[in-house]
Amino acid sequence: MEIGEIISDALKYPSSDWTKVIILGIIFIASIVIVPIFLAMGYLFRIIKATLAGSDELPDFDEIGDMFVDGLKILVVGIVYAIPLIIIAAILSAIFGFSQPTAMNTGTLTGFGLFGFVTGYIIYLIVGIIIGLVEYMAIANMALYDGELGAAFRFSEVLERISMVGWGKYIIWYVIMVLLGIVAALIAGLTFIILIGFILAPLIIFPYFSMFGARSLALLFASSEEGNVEE
Repeated sequence: MEIGEIISDALKYPSSDWTKVIILGIIFIASIVIVPIFLAMGYLFRIIKATLAGSDELPDFDEIGDMFVDGLKILVVGIVYAIPLIIIAAILSAIFGFSQPTAMNTGTLTGFGLFGFVTGYIIYLIVGIIIGLVEYMAIANMALYDGELGAAFRFSEVLERISMVGWGKYIIWYVIMVLLGIVAALIAGLTFIILIGFILAPLIIFPYFSMFGARSLALLFASSEEGNVEE
């Protein structure tokens, strides 16, 4: 399955059941009290699992306990994969006296100090991008094994999956997702200007794009199997 086909399919996917889009949106809105966000993450994970199982329909919002646990697993994966970034941030903070690398105050840095900070920040961004690429595929690999947490940390297997997809294809997908994310954010921002964004953005736009992202990731991961079969 080529990138164009993946994006096209994933864009149409949420519109197959607007009721479920709105339900996810309500969960997003309710996430202000923390707990529902794990349900939202668990549902998106369920979309990945359903897609890998060959389903073209949005999954149901049932078995809430399992959905919550899957959301917690996504959180654990995110925390573990963020450890290198946390270490880099801590080092930059210790060296330059900042609480986080994005809080750059050029007025307090001159010469080599500024060069060192910028270099450290660039390294932080590059590592973040690499980790993001591996983490997405790790989550999909966990979905393949029906939520087995350890599957997200079998790094050789995850990297092999990326190779099977093709690094070039994967990076193109990643860039497209970032660009479409920016577009979605701009659309959400425009809706806020006309005041309906307070409802439309969390109820429709954010859940729609989230469903699209989960579906496209699963289709991309599944394409690694297609390539394997062809070989």
